Amino acid sequence: MTELFAAHTIAMLILSVILGAVIGSFLNVVIHRLPIQLQRQWQLECAEANGTPANQVEPFNLAFPASHCPKCQSAIAWYDNIPLLSFLFLRARCRHCKAPISISYWAVEIIAAISFGLIGWQYGITVPALFYAVVTSLLICLFVIDLHHKLLPDVLNYSLLWLGLLWSLSEYSSITTEQALIGAVVGYLSLWSVYWVFKLLTKKEGMGYGDFKLLAALTAFTGATVLPVTVLAASLCGAVVGVVYIKLSGRAQPIPFGPFLIGGGIISYFWGHELLYAYWSWLGGA
Repeated sequence: MTELFAAHTIAMLILSVILGAVIGSFLNVVIHRLPIQLQRQWQLECAEANGTPANQVEPFNLAFPASHCPKCQSAIAWYDNIPLLSFLFLRARCRHCKAPISISYWAVEIIAAISFGLIGWQYGITVPALFYAVVTSLLICLFVIDLHHKLLPDVLNYSLLWLGLLWSLSEYSSITTEQALIGAVVGYLSLWSVYWVFKLLTKKEGMGYGDFKLLAALTAFTGATVLPVTVLAASLCGAVVGVVYIKLSGRAQPIPFGPFLIGGGIISYFWGHELLYAYWSWLGGA
């Protein structure tokens, strides 16, 4: 019986990793195409608002056109699009024009494969496993898109927010629906308040509205109680990375806050209450 259980666990782990790699390949499509799709949509809306004719362009979405090299426009064959492996076989270069392929594509597939493997190993084929897989996919997309484009698309933020609120209705949620709703509201208003105080004092915008929405979505999962852990962890990590970047590059540059919020949210979800308890215990003993 023990050997059968071990074999089942190993098989579940392998299948989860493979599924994660495949999903990671699709996430790369979302990460690459969604910002372009949104930009074209905004340009079309601006043209319509100004009463000017919009330029006719070919349809562009997650399904069309087929995968191709952005440099030489050559179509990518199925054997050059195998998750994890093709990047290695091609030595990170296009088969046709030898243009370099960004390592971020491979990194997304690896992160998705590892994440799905952990989810499958921990939860098996269950409702929580499906839920965590979807949430993980959204977080990966938000993380990389904000890192590359300083953009947190509403379609992803709102999907994450609604998932968090709906999850609070389930028997698997660690917080109540009331706590999730309050968390979302407090999360949004906390950064919204900081944004306006900073803008009134400096006449500059320190962050975008996408950060408010992302934090609202994250606190819909964690509740408002551990919000200080999320914000503090994100701020500390952001400050350290910012200082290191300035030291290495010799110049200051705006750094997207979304990836750090995601990191802080993950810390809060799994260890937030323990960290708060440890902090209060330390204060009591100090």
